[in-house]
Parts: sequence; structure tokens; C-alpha cells
Amino acid sequence: MSRTRAKHNRRRFLQQAAAAATAFAAPTFIPASVLGRDGSVPPSERVVVGGIGIGNRGTYDLGCFLEQPDVEFAAICDVKQARRIAIKKRADEHHSNDRCAMYRDFRELLDRSDIDAVLIATGPNWHATMAMNAAKAGKDMYCEKPVTKNIVQSLILADTMRRTGRVFQAGTQRRNLPHFAFACELARTGKLGNVKRVYAHPAGMQAMMSGWLPAEPLPDPEIVDWNMYLGPAAWRPFNAKLLDGFNFEKGGGLVGGGVLEWGSHCVDLCQWAVNDCLPPVEYNAPKDGQLVARYENGVELIFRETGWIPLGSCPVRFEGEDGWVEAGDSGKLVLSSPTLLAGRSVEEIGGYPATFHVRDFLDCVKTRRLPKGNAQAACNAHIACHAANIALHLNRQVRFDNQTNSFINDEAANRLRSEALREPWRI
Repeated sequence: MSRTRAKHNRRRFLQQAAAAATAFAAPTFIPASVLGRDGSVPPSERVVVGGIGIGNRGTYDLGCFLEQPDVEFAAICDVKQARRIAIKKRADEHHSNDRCAMYRDFRELLDRSDIDAVLIATGPNWHATMAMNAAKAGKDMYCEKPVTKNIVQSLILADTMRRTGRVFQAGTQRRNLPHFAFACELARTGKLGNVKRVYAHPAGMQAMMSGWLPAEPLPDPEIVDWNMYLGPAAWRPFNAKLLDGFNFEKGGGLVGGGVLEWGSHCVDLCQWAVNDCLPPVEYNAPKDGQLVARYENGVELIFRETGWIPLGSCPVRFEGEDGWVEAGDSGKLVLSSPTLLAGRSVEEIGGYPATFHVRDFLDCVKTRRLPKGNAQAACNAHIACHAANIALHLNRQVRFDNQTNSFINDEAANRLRSEALREPWRI
């Protein structure tokens, strides 16, 4: 190599080294949002959430999630194109970007490794099946209620969450409201004496069978995916009326009615008041507007339509040997004696907001502890509702064995413990 060429190579090397040193020495700009210094939450602390089936109730839930500074809403899956577009627009505007992805098939959303948790707000027909698919995909979930369609689904749901270690929060948001929590605490801690009766409001003492509506032209699947909407339910012809409002069942079989819809709130609170014990073992036919169930220890769970103190929707009442308490969605409590307050003040929050419940869920996603509306608590409360519904449907007493999870010597009742699911949605 010539001396001149060697000199040029050495000069080029020194220039490149100096440039590299200058680049490393120069300050690097890192947005404050990445470090969390502008009040935002750094990416390492965020929970990335996807939504599945975001209709009327789901839109409200989504608002509660978006209120939380550590939530990044990354994807929406819905069988209706209009909903996909609307939710993407809302999420993108909230996050000031255009990154919210849209899916028609929930399995594509669950395949994403960056999503930590999902909000499941489909129709109740899908809840349990969707939740178990999410658990198997390694996602935590906030699932609207009723979370199951029958007793067997309730048991499988609890077992799946136990085996997979996923965080499951049923949408029973009243567990995270102060006055309901205080009422349940009075019962659980013996402040009312030995509890004798707990009362739940069923909002309709009837069991129904689902039917078909007249067939209408099937829409383009991109606009409304009817096959995916039916999911595990028995097939039936398309009818637009089934797409809106609260429809418990899109297939055949026994429908939950008010006992399951409101019961998944009110009975859930009654279950909490008796320490989330196993469901009642005896359910009687309705009489005089009441259905009386009995726990193994003799405590009565009473489904009652009337006779409530006017405290708003979803009332519950707990009676013990030494006192009683009643609460409802107004945020107010009525007590048999002011001494039960023991000098405490209970915050009144009316209107049953879900914000506190969502916050409890997100905290549990991070800490891995059990949330208030965990799968086992939801399982026990839903079994009580399903069994009461079966007693209503058969119009006679049924007795339930919590060891075998079946009705005692009752073939007709046992046939209603479960139902077939449409392929390929077995669980």
C-alpha cells in the first residue's frame, strides 16, 4: 500500500471515530411520556387492553378503562363493523394516535402477544366461552355478567381460572362500592349476630324458553358476522332484533330471566355476606312472590320481588339475630340501629359506577392477587341463580349436592345443568 493511501485511510478512520464519539456524547432526546415525567404512566407500568363485543354496556365499561392513566386500549373485536369503527375512533382520539386495531374474529385479537388483558362485553351467550378462550391464550379478563349460561359452565369457568392462574373479574361492580361492602361486612363479621336470612331482588320471577324470530336476509359478514354472533348457541335464522338490547340466549334452552340478570348482582352480594360459601342446597317453588333457598347451615336466601325499602335498584337485605341492614343503588344504607355504624361514616356513591371495580381489576393484573369479583365467587353466585331458575322452571323444590355438583335424585333438574354447544365452540 502506498504511503499516501495509508495516510488517507488513517485520516478517514480518525474522522469516523471522532464522529462516533460525538454521537455518543451528544444528549439523546427521550419524550417525557416515555419516562412518565409529564404525569403519564411509562410503558412498563401500562396494561395493554383489548375489547371484545363492545356494545351498549361495553361502551360504558370502556369509558371506565380509559379513565385509568395506566391503560392502553390497543384493539377492538366486534361482529358489527359499525361498532368496530366507532370504538377505534374513540380509542384513537383518547390516545391521540391511530393504532387501535380492528378485528372481526376474537381469536386474532387473542393471538397478539402484546395484549395483557381483555374486556369481554359480548352478549351473555358468549361470556364463559370467550373467557375460557382468553385464559388459555394467557390473557387476564374483565367479563360482564351473567358470566355463565348454566351450572356446568360455572364450574368449568372457576376451574379454568384456577388452573391457568389468570386474573378474572366478573362485572359485579357493586362489590367495590362502599355502602354495599359495609353492609356485607356487618353480616360477615358478626355485627348482626348470627345471620338468619339474606334477601336478593330478582327483577322478574320467571324462567323462559328462548324462541325463534322470523328469518330476514342475511347481511354481509363484514357488516354483521351472524355466524360469529351466534357462536356456541344453536343455529337460528338471522333477525336484526336479536342484535340489539339484552338477549340472554341466542340458541335453545332455558333462559336466565331476571333471576340470573339481577341475581348475578344481588345474589352475588348475598353470597359475599355469607363469606362466599358454597351455594344453597335447597330451592323451593315460588310462593307469594318469594322463592326461598336454604344453605347447608340453615341460613335462608330469599328471592323477593316486593317489600323493599325504596333505596334504588338491586336492593339486598341481611338479617341476623341482633340486627339487620338494607342497601340499594341509591348509595344509602338503612340499619336496624345506628350503633351498627360504630362511629364510622360510609361514603354514599349512587348509580352503581364500575370505575372502582375496573381499578380493582387493573391492580390485580399487576399484583396477581384475587379481585373482588373473582371466578370462584362468581361461580358460587351463578350456581345459586341457575338452581333457583331451575326450581322456577320446574315449579317445585330441587335439592343440590355441592359435593357432586348435581341435583339429588332429580333427572329433570340434572338435564338442565348444562347444554350442548355448537361446533367448534366446545369448552
